[in-house]
Amino acid sequence: MTLRAAVLGHPISHSKSPALHRAAYARLGVTMEYTAIDVTEDALPAFMAGVREDVRQGGSWRGLSVTMPLKTGMLKEVDEVRGVARALGVVNTVAVEPAMPGDSTGASRLVGYNTDVAGIVNALRHAGAASAPTAAVLGGGGTSAAALAALKELDAPAADIFVRDVSRAAEARAAAAAVGLPVRILPLGGAAAAVAGADVVISTLPPRAADPLAGDLEQLFRQRGSGSSLEAGRPGVLLDVAYDPWPSRIAAAWQEAGGTVVPGLEMLIYQAVEQVRHFTGLGDAMPDEVIDVMCDAVGAPRRVF
Repeated sequence: MTLRAAVLGHPISHSKSPALHRAAYARLGVTMEYTAIDVTEDALPAFMAGVREDVRQGGSWRGLSVTMPLKTGMLKEVDEVRGVARALGVVNTVAVEPAMPGDSTGASRLVGYNTDVAGIVNALRHAGAASAPTAAVLGGGGTSAAALAALKELDAPAADIFVRDVSRAAEARAAAAAVGLPVRILPLGGAAAAVAGADVVISTLPPRAADPLAGDLEQLFRQRGSGSSLEAGRPGVLLDVAYDPWPSRIAAAWQEAGGTVVPGLEMLIYQAVEQVRHFTGLGDAMPDEVIDVMCDAVGAPRRVF
């Protein structure tokens, strides 16, 4: 039987997840079909009912990658939520796992995880981000929750969250409280100086949404000049989770000023590695070199995971 997995979201045609996953399964010799499926929030319950029926009958589904706008709605569609996903209330991975011991039905279960956190942490560490960094997060949506959890794991003492509307940051506040990270919610407008002064900046904004801030940063960096210290104009590490189009305007401004830029593709690769571990059931037994073929599939430099 050909096993099946997919990435769900709306829109979804731009997703690079199929290329990453297919490369991994080919390297592992696993017969797994992986596709991109456009699913809206309204259509999610019906779609998941079909997946659940397939799982109940011992069918082919093995996992789902979940992207916007479905990461919170998926909470209600799984049997269990584990790890940091439970604290954050955000699921980006659904794995089909064996029944719990003592379950008389013997039916497999749908288990929700969040691999975005590991994706962010590993991408930032690979880029040489400082430990216990001063930190800023741009945006207060679903991905910001994973960003805050990642900063907590990196031992950041606190974080500033810059949003377009400070009255609509409940999700980010809840995530910060869940992981125990002190935060300030601040307006995105006028944030250039504070953002430029942070050791680590994670932009969770949609494509082009950071362009106005990028313009302010370009002006600020020009005024500061091109010295070798942060005070002279050299920023820290920027992870921009948006990867299409690339480079984003804020990434280009950051790199031009001498800062380190981590493309969202890096985060996508690292979180996909964790998903492959779940979907195949290999866990830590999965060969490290699988990440090499995943990098090759999307034109990213190879690295040791």
